[in-house]
Amino acid sequence: MIPRYTRPEMGRLWSDESRFQAWLDVELAATEALAARGVVPAEALRLIREKARFDVARIDAIEAEVQHDVIAFVSCVAENVGPEGRWLHYGLTSSDVVDTALSMRMRDALDLVVKDVDALREAVRTRALEHKHTPMIGRTHGVHAEPMTFGLKLASWFAELGRDRERLLRARENIAVGKLSGAVGTFSHLGPDVEAEVCAKLGLKPAPIATQVLQRDRHAEVLTTLAITAASLEKFATEIRALQKTEVREVEEPFRSGQKGSSAMPHKRNPIGCEQVTGLARLIRGNALAALENVALWHERDISHSSVERVIVPDSFIALDHALRRFTGIVSGLRVDAERMRRNLDSGRGLVFSGQLLLELTAKGMRREDAYRIVQGHAMAAWEQEGDFRARVEADPEVKAAMSAAELDEVFRLERYLVHVDALFARVFGASAT
Repeated sequence: MIPRYTRPEMGRLWSDESRFQAWLDVELAATEALAARGVVPAEALRLIREKARFDVARIDAIEAEVQHDVIAFVSCVAENVGPEGRWLHYGLTSSDVVDTALSMRMRDALDLVVKDVDALREAVRTRALEHKHTPMIGRTHGVHAEPMTFGLKLASWFAELGRDRERLLRARENIAVGKLSGAVGTFSHLGPDVEAEVCAKLGLKPAPIATQVLQRDRHAEVLTTLAITAASLEKFATEIRALQKTEVREVEEPFRSGQKGSSAMPHKRNPIGCEQVTGLARLIRGNALAALENVALWHERDISHSSVERVIVPDSFIALDHALRRFTGIVSGLRVDAERMRRNLDSGRGLVFSGQLLLELTAKGMRREDAYRIVQGHAMAAWEQEGDFRARVEADPEVKAAMSAAELDEVFRLERYLVHVDALFARVFGASAT
């Protein structure tokens, strides 16, 4: 089943029709290259071009008998071509066709994923600029740390997605290769010139060297890159889930009119989209492990990788495509409660400014150990009694002796923590974002 957020092109790309069409593209390109060298008669090439087609049901029927999918495919196409069909698959081994065609489809699927990442980055960029100066509390270990802005959080997502994009493009380059080098990679039937010509027609590069198959480190790179991209989405989705907790309620994924959160509790507004993205990331990560285990094949090839790839490659691309498009919708429709962010920031009654107070007291000549003792003492008391940290500090005689009231005001001024937001945005988005 194709998830509903998956783009139709991605679903079609991993259909049986697409798989066999890619095989046919390889077969035709090889036949044309051999005809150009006088191996395949020109009339045979003309008839093959004119009549070569396939029927999935017929291929399935033949495969049920012969127990070999490529033989079933070639037989089906040859039936339609007639006697000249004997020139199909001339000099090729099955993996020449299957691996080259799989590279084509993985290349095209990566192009679609890159488009998805670009769309998500644009959505994140828009929301980051919108909330560039929306103050919120930064958290470490889940505990209030120091002030930041929601825009900065989103800017870090944008930058990470940029790294994901770069990894996807590198993986695309390394998988966009083909091979027609025969049973053990020695070109025993076709020459490297035929391989080079066929690959060029198909938009691929020839693998510098192969065995009977393309080496599976290439495929593992693609699947692990998909998994890293999914892990980024999981990270972002987990953040939204944490910020949507009832006790926090700073952001909330879209909740449409008529939507229901629970069959038993009508008040529920659950982050189901982010939870779905999180779950899909786990699936894709598991598939990446299987791709890594596919790297080690016996000698020049065994078939242990084949059954695995029939599942993990389509599933990973379809799942990631769905997750990217789903999360783009979540980001675009994300509800941001700036007032709640500010209330949460202020809820500690000044505790989040303890680090700056420590620095200022030290700068005024107080021993760091003494400054830490004073600041931590008031902080712990305010924490445990839910008191006012600033009021306690202002009443402390050692603090008053070291700092004026105006200097203390500056310690607790929120804006000083956000003075470099423009510079950070310029780093991430360019000068136009400042």
